[in-house]
Amino acid sequence: MPEIRANSVLAARREPVTLHTADGLALVGELALPEAAPPIATIVALHPLPTHGGMMDSHLLRKAANRLPALADIAILRFNTRGTESQAGRSEGEFDDGAKERYDVAAALDLVEYRDLPAPWLMGWSFGTDLALRHGRDPSVVGAVLISPPLRYATADDLAAWAESGKPLVAIVPELDDYLRPADATQRFAAVPQAQIIAVPGAKHLFVGYTETVLDAVVAAIAPDRSPLPRHYP
Repeated sequence: MPEIRANSVLAARREPVTLHTADGLALVGELALPEAAPPIATIVALHPLPTHGGMMDSHLLRKAANRLPALADIAILRFNTRGTESQAGRSEGEFDDGAKERYDVAAALDLVEYRDLPAPWLMGWSFGTDLALRHGRDPSVVGAVLISPPLRYATADDLAAWAESGKPLVAIVPELDDYLRPADATQRFAAVPQAQIIAVPGAKHLFVGYTETVLDAVVAAIAPDRSPLPRHYP
């Protein structure tokens, strides 16, 4: 069987979607579903900082959408937050430092509910982790996976609210991160008793060269019996 490579796009049902926010914006997105089986869970992917090039096609989110429906039967919803542009198009509105983006997260969860998708998890990367912590405590959300969390916008109150919710929180932290390294992450997330910190030796903030490690950890949090992921695909 062929080895799965960085540019591999595995079988899935992919469709463009438009998210509609409560403040009247249309956001560009894509929903990727398992080709033959119903999904066992759903990931709502929240991208890195758009003012620094983050978008729905940022490499870890794109690779998750290209692989996880086929390898783990997990549905992936990616979208551009307000004012963000990718190859799929530009979402309406303007970047708001993570404040009005609460409407964007809510619109994504509305689509998950409308499509009757199961067990929604938030998967934030960098800026997207702050959106998850600040705006992701919807009753429908099962838990959150945080990739390279900088804890730039999220506050102590946000962490306290996650602690109170009791929902799973997994932080995947690169050893050589520019913003928050594993020792500091352990200290900062101590406010959330159920938080799990996964340190990735040698990795940097963008996790270039560590896609398999990150996706294995994501799937281990959401569907442990599907991790580690296969490295080959027919």
